[in-house]
Amino acid sequence: MSMFSWKVVHDGKTPPPGAAVAPDERLSWGRTAGLGAQHVVAMFGATFVFPIIMGLNPQLAIMMSGIATIAFLLIVQGKVPSYLGTSASFVGGAFAIYGQGGDAADVTGAVLVAGVVLAAVGVLIHFLGSGVLHAVLPPVVTGAVVMLIGFNLAPVVANVYWPQDQWIALITMTAVILMAVGLRGFFGRIAVFLGLILGYALSWLFDRVGPITSVLPGQNLRGPDGQPCDTEGTYCVATAFEHDRVSWDAVRAADWIGFPPASDFANGVVGYHAPTFSLAFVLLMLPAVIALVAENTGHVKAVAEMTRHDLDPVMGRAIGADGVGTVIASSVGGSPTTTYAENIGVMAATRVYSTAAYYVAAVVAILFGLCPKFGAVVSATPGGVLGGITVVLYGMIGLLGAKIWKENRVDFANPVNLVPVAAGIIIAIGNTSLQVTDDFELSGIALGTIVALAAYHLSRAVAPPDLRDEGTLIAVGREGVHHDDADHRDNAGRRGDSERPTTS
Repeated sequence: MSMFSWKVVHDGKTPPPGAAVAPDERLSWGRTAGLGAQHVVAMFGATFVFPIIMGLNPQLAIMMSGIATIAFLLIVQGKVPSYLGTSASFVGGAFAIYGQGGDAADVTGAVLVAGVVLAAVGVLIHFLGSGVLHAVLPPVVTGAVVMLIGFNLAPVVANVYWPQDQWIALITMTAVILMAVGLRGFFGRIAVFLGLILGYALSWLFDRVGPITSVLPGQNLRGPDGQPCDTEGTYCVATAFEHDRVSWDAVRAADWIGFPPASDFANGVVGYHAPTFSLAFVLLMLPAVIALVAENTGHVKAVAEMTRHDLDPVMGRAIGADGVGTVIASSVGGSPTTTYAENIGVMAATRVYSTAAYYVAAVVAILFGLCPKFGAVVSATPGGVLGGITVVLYGMIGLLGAKIWKENRVDFANPVNLVPVAAGIIIAIGNTSLQVTDDFELSGIALGTIVALAAYHLSRAVAPPDLRDEGTLIAVGREGVHHDDADHRDNAGRRGDSERPTTS
């Protein structure tokens, strides 16, 4: 049976309790379209929030996520149902690049190289097996890298987004937390998306009362003498001024149908563009590859347990396909991609694993990407709303590292595990730098990753035999494990871990 030929099961109707729909099966096209729409909503919030945070175009990101998903499904030959949304693992690297004077083209260039490396890792896993990978990247190191990527972003929340509107940020954060733990089923999984809509609406209502006076990055630039200046930097900084929280000037000017705009960095327009490459910036992005390997591995294992199929033979294909998706997206200025736990949660709740639904979701995402007005609405998301969302998302990224440690039972009583990663995490969170040459510096995430990885293997080399913990296989993001028992407690209204909102 070809990848584009699905067997219709259950007479095309909703599966009865306890039944499932396999990846090579489908329901009626009407129901399949509805499931595809569910997948779009599930991935939607994070997929367009992270491009905004990384200074990239959300309209282009949505479009390229659809194209990357189709490429992924083709590469894995329809055996791994999954959606490729925007990856959060590259956010820290993006901010580090901007902090060193780079622009969006430098970000996408570094992302593209990281995608090539991820694809190469997938090829190696496919032909050599995962044993070599786990020897180089044991769970203690992988967890540390994921953790330092998330926690390195704390100053972004504190210094960039939260000050733009602290009260909207606080309300949005509180709403996301309450909805994430209080809502059931599908709505609990899209708590971030619902929080964004709520914050957006409240910002508009607050504007009816009156504008806010706060700092917007890159706007109202003033020098030490208080006079206007052109380029934000040490002596030319953004200062507080009165403004509306929500500005729809760009929305009114945008067309309903069209491609994302071409980038015009001089005038602050970020759209499609050719990436540029710099070794220093590439090094800032490469740690994300480690996070994506762990993330993809966990997601494929979760899908394997839900579908009751052995997917180990296509593990390398899946990881490599994610790398290919990232290369495709970033080659035109789009965002990096990754498999999405949010969509795995939808499968766990519906027990429909049909890849046909993912093709539908991909096509819908591409159509969204052909609507500039939609992109303008997304780009107008108030900074205070992003502050409330990112304070949760960045913390969740960091704690996924702790989840890797917990699920692999990493023993921190062993100094070989404790000491090296402790140093690497603090270096990254504190954004410590190492000046290698006059024009080359390692800092933050890149330096922290190198320290955690190199110091761990050095420590194991000099440690006595009884302390040389070989570690275990990576087991992260095992969404859906809880749903293989007793008809998945979803129908009873209770949720397993896979149904809680996650970052990807």
